Amino acid sequence: MDPLSAARAYGAAVKQAQNAAKESSNDAGATSAPDFGKMLQGALEHTMKATQGAENMMVQQSQGKAELIDAVTAVSSAETSLQTVIAIRDQVINAYQEIMRMPI
Repeated sequence: MDPLSAARAYGAAVKQAQNAAKESSNDAGATSAPDFGKMLQGALEHTMKATQGAENMMVQQSQGKAELIDAVTAVSSAETSLQTVIAIRDQVINAYQEIMRMPI
């Protein structure tokens, strides 16, 4: 995954978090910016669920209870989620390293 794809995934996650914040705080009137830590945690949880779902589909397919295409689709989706999280992690590490290189 390249940095542009990671940036797009991050942008999509921010929009999703903002929409969720608007829905949950309709009565509050003011919406705040999404918390990066919570957004990252949500992405990790989504990736873990996708990975577990893919594992379950592989087991079901090996037992003959699911179609091969369903298992392949689940594995592909889990792989994409994992690549997105890894790309975001890499960008965060690069940003941290860049900050550490700045003169005080």
